[in-house]
Amino acid sequence: MRVLRPLAVVASAAAVLSLWSPIAEAQGPTRPPAPMPLTPAQFPPFAEATLPNGLRLLVVPSTKQPVLSVTLALPAGNTYDPTGRSGLAELMAGLLTKGAGTRSADEISAAIEGVGGSIGASAGADFLTVSSTVLVNDRELAFDLLADVVLRPTFPATEVDLLRKQTLSGLALQKSQPGAIASRAFARGLYGEHPYGRSADEGSVGAITREEIVAFHAQRMRPAGALLVVAGAIDAAEARRLAERAFGGWTGTAPAAAAARAIPQRTRTEILLVHRPGSVQANIVAGNTTWLPSDTRGYALALANEVLGGGSDSRLFDILREQKGWTYGAYSSVSRRRGIGSFSATAEVRNAVADSALRELLVQMRRMGAEPMTEVEFDRKKQTLVGRFPLQVETADAVASQVANARLLGLPTDYVQTYRQRLAAVTAVQAQAAARAAIRADATYIVVVGDATALRETLAPIAPLTIVDVDGRPVDVAALTVRAGGPAIDASKLVPASDSFAVLVQGQVFGYQASTLTRSDDGWTYTERSQLATIIQQTTTATFGADLTMRRVEQSGRLQGQEMGVRITYAGGKASGEGQVPGAQGMEPVRFADVAVPAGVVDENIASVLLPYLAWAPDARHTINVLTSKGAVQPRTYAVTGEEAVTIAGAPVPAFKVSVSGGEAPVVMWIEKVASHRVLKIGPVGQPIEFVRVR
Repeated sequence: MRVLRPLAVVASAAAVLSLWSPIAEAQGPTRPPAPMPLTPAQFPPFAEATLPNGLRLLVVPSTKQPVLSVTLALPAGNTYDPTGRSGLAELMAGLLTKGAGTRSADEISAAIEGVGGSIGASAGADFLTVSSTVLVNDRELAFDLLADVVLRPTFPATEVDLLRKQTLSGLALQKSQPGAIASRAFARGLYGEHPYGRSADEGSVGAITREEIVAFHAQRMRPAGALLVVAGAIDAAEARRLAERAFGGWTGTAPAAAAARAIPQRTRTEILLVHRPGSVQANIVAGNTTWLPSDTRGYALALANEVLGGGSDSRLFDILREQKGWTYGAYSSVSRRRGIGSFSATAEVRNAVADSALRELLVQMRRMGAEPMTEVEFDRKKQTLVGRFPLQVETADAVASQVANARLLGLPTDYVQTYRQRLAAVTAVQAQAAARAAIRADATYIVVVGDATALRETLAPIAPLTIVDVDGRPVDVAALTVRAGGPAIDASKLVPASDSFAVLVQGQVFGYQASTLTRSDDGWTYTERSQLATIIQQTTTATFGADLTMRRVEQSGRLQGQEMGVRITYAGGKASGEGQVPGAQGMEPVRFADVAVPAGVVDENIASVLLPYLAWAPDARHTINVLTSKGAVQPRTYAVTGEEAVTIAGAPVPAFKVSVSGGEAPVVMWIEKVASHRVLKIGPVGQPIEFVRVR
């Protein structure tokens, strides 16, 4: 038997391929086949009626599954929040299922979960929705519960206090999330004093009373103007019977909304830079207002947006990620509201390329209206949107959602049925014209969330620039530079100390943190050991001189089984370090050399050592300049926001409540009021974890 040598195998394969190639070229298609004729999407029949009390009823019957969904939408969304009470609609929505009729929150949960169903409520910009999904045999329970939570909520004081506390915690957590910061700032800048520009904050939510929630419910939760959607295994007659039984005694019309403030008319591009100290990347949002949902150019704009940033095969994604490698993803979207909608484009990029990415994003926005789209990309995107729509209306519930949304936005009654045909009729010229009108690169509002010290100089040449902090307060450019000078501490007063904290997760002990400060012949050594169950184990050793001049920091440990650690050496006013630290995408290598460290800057690991030696008072505000484990010099601000007792070893200890800002996430500390000023408790905002002193 003859054995073929490797080169012979290759030669044989090449020969076969050379013979096959002409055949393949002759037989294989050279371009995609033409699309099949467009056929109408199949919709289940749906019926509409208006009950005597003004409640509109939409029924979408389907026997595919023995499931029924019931959704009630009312004009009671965030737009209707009174001035100074942003978040009122959201609080009310969250409380509707926390006690209603004769049932408590637990009894409502038990009733609906006992039949494998669900019930919930939420507030959007324009509408508040309450919905329930059950098996069809439990339809009467769904209507009964829905009627109770909408008509007869009890708003228990304990539930009001609990939800307010949870909401405040969530708002504080948002300040550590660049995406949330950018979204809030973008809405505020885009819509100004119009209700669409308002967002709940700690001040407004903290001021809302139970009485105001009750009054808001009485005013806004009325049947006239509301829409009840019933979808699933039910016919129109049965749905109407259940609706009239549950809501027939409900009466009234909600008062007209107050006249909204005018939306700013932007004539130039502007940048709002939100200073988030320590951010290693920039979150970019750029866009502008568009038009009413009834504008017929919406079909063309949907296609233009899909070409620009509608997915991983769009221009923004291809250029900013695939070609440039600046980001994990870049996208654009169009939002539709009962009032004026908006267009926005987003990207998250490294600080070093933030200016380049923003310039390119604006170029691509401008290009949409200035240049015709290619036939290939336009047709591909049109086929995608037209072909995707039938998948979005496969179930009765999905059809009901589409039709209800159209009704709530005031769109034509045949909007859903004719959507595909109208979209398919859009031409490339129409899409370009819509883009020119709605995607205005030369009059766009840009929000960039990141470290202003790294971004200010590169972004300023692009457009007029304003710098604010995460709360929207103006930032003095001079304050961005860390200057020499440490905290007002008499270093000679430092004394050896040892501290021990229990690490609590949702009130349960999950670990510990113990530290010691010891004196050496010419300075100090700080050692800290911490452990959180089997998740985190960490040891830190920091040495510094008698005058607080840093010398060396060594940190080692494991996070979920992965090694982490960093070594930093301070000498001659500079710092060098290397190691591996946790990051947004897991463990990240760190290496920096000769970072300038102005006099008075301390390592972030010993900042807490200095706190007891600061002057604490009801209005105290202190800044400590620190070097982070990633080699960035940043100011940490410690501001007293109130007074609150902390229970230590079973006894209340009076303390100052201190808000800590300037790090990657906001933190709250409680510092003892008496002269020793020990740190009593530490809690990362919005997280169910806290460190509580045990001795």
